[in-house]
Amino acid sequence: MYSDILSQLGITANNPCLHTGTITAHAEGQDYHNVYAAADGSLLGAVQYASEKEYEAAAVASIKAWAIWRDMPAPKRGEIVRQIGDELRKYKEPLGKLVSLEMGKILQEGLGEVQEMIDICDFAVGLSRQLYGLTMHSERKHHRMYEQWHPLGLVGVISAFNFPVAVWAWNAMLAAVCGNVTMWKPSEKTPLTAIATLNIVSNVLRANNLPEGIFTLVVGDRSTGERMANDTRVALVSATGSTRMGKAVGEATARRMGKSLLELGGNNAIIVSRHADLKLAMPAIIFGSVGTCGQRCTTTRRLIIDETIYDDLKARLIKAYESLRNRIGHPLAANTLISPLIDKDAVTMMQNSLVEVQIEGGTVLFGGEVLSGTGYETGTYVVPAIVEAENHYKTVQHETFAPILYLMKYKTIEEAVALNNAVPQGLSSSIFTENMKESEYFLSHLGSDCGIANVNIGTSGAEIGGAFGGEKETGGGRESGSDAWRAYMRRQTNTINWSDALPLAQGITFDV
Repeated sequence: MYSDILSQLGITANNPCLHTGTITAHAEGQDYHNVYAAADGSLLGAVQYASEKEYEAAAVASIKAWAIWRDMPAPKRGEIVRQIGDELRKYKEPLGKLVSLEMGKILQEGLGEVQEMIDICDFAVGLSRQLYGLTMHSERKHHRMYEQWHPLGLVGVISAFNFPVAVWAWNAMLAAVCGNVTMWKPSEKTPLTAIATLNIVSNVLRANNLPEGIFTLVVGDRSTGERMANDTRVALVSATGSTRMGKAVGEATARRMGKSLLELGGNNAIIVSRHADLKLAMPAIIFGSVGTCGQRCTTTRRLIIDETIYDDLKARLIKAYESLRNRIGHPLAANTLISPLIDKDAVTMMQNSLVEVQIEGGTVLFGGEVLSGTGYETGTYVVPAIVEAENHYKTVQHETFAPILYLMKYKTIEEAVALNNAVPQGLSSSIFTENMKESEYFLSHLGSDCGIANVNIGTSGAEIGGAFGGEKETGGGRESGSDAWRAYMRRQTNTINWSDALPLAQGITFDV
């Protein structure tokens, strides 16, 4: 049904399955795992999961490629990344459509995700000439001190289904200009977008006579990610997903003294002040809460509303959500704003959370139904829900990866910030206010404890120029912009003695 999209991306009947550094033929005797479109349940293809032998082949190919890649000057590496960005531009439309089909997000978001890959390539090209160290003054006469940064080696990337390609690019492109090679374990729910992306990248590597082991791919299940986390050759594991998964990766890498970069769950809140411009706040709240059908780590899950405007904003939200009912549909349809959840397990989790929050005392004000009938045969299309709840409820404290928006009241700005911070996660946060004192309080050390804090902007839709990540159970990692590149390198302090003497630091005398 979607063979034209797949064939444009190099996924054909003769080559539907697995990369282990390069595209490989079918491995005899291995099982195939069917891949279905979240959009409508269509069979898109089949993949083989990497065996232990194939994982080993990918790791060996990566290490061999690193010997070549790290020896290239960083600006030359940047030139290769520039070409990757140009190649992605050529395939933006079919790759964006495949993201929408396989993951289920609407086409505008699928295209936006590919654009995010292109943008991070552009960012990384400039970065390739800005991998700066510092020069320090030595306390010893005729000595020079400075620091420099060196590549780590093999970087493992474990990505999640909700952003099946962009988050890999955040890691891989920065790691690449820093002189690293990357091995990618995509979500088993979205392997075809990963294979398509590696097809595009491999075109560039082959055109430049470079080893394809610079970017490798191992398709597999949880055991593949565990193998990567425990592999001493993988200097850094960057993992995006649930807090449960991130804790396991962090423990495994720490046990072998490796490095980890963790981007985990979010439980993001928007504070809406009595001083807010509601015309500005409403679209941010709606996109943040229902965009990607609530399957973003930055999804708005809690709305903390000044008690003086609570009833007004609640009524506006219910009316807005009602108008969205006829905008739920196939992600490639032009009218669609809300696409399906990834699978029936996600639907079950949403339904369970709605039951549990009501047992705790919450009230479902709107939505929550699972749609059926023509166009909704997969059983994964849901009506986004609005729920009145208290912040301390166990259900509210837990991140449900679905479109449930919890409403709660506050009296003072101090109380609102306390509610914002009173969850285990600490990714994204926002306040809508025209009051400067409130916005400055929110951004100060007394305010939001999240890695991202916005004023008059929603919680979702971060730009690549800023460092992305959060605190507490979100993991503490930073990806994408700013100085996030340092995570992919090791720091080295150098001291050069150009004198004829050997003075010791701290004035120590040691006569021999």
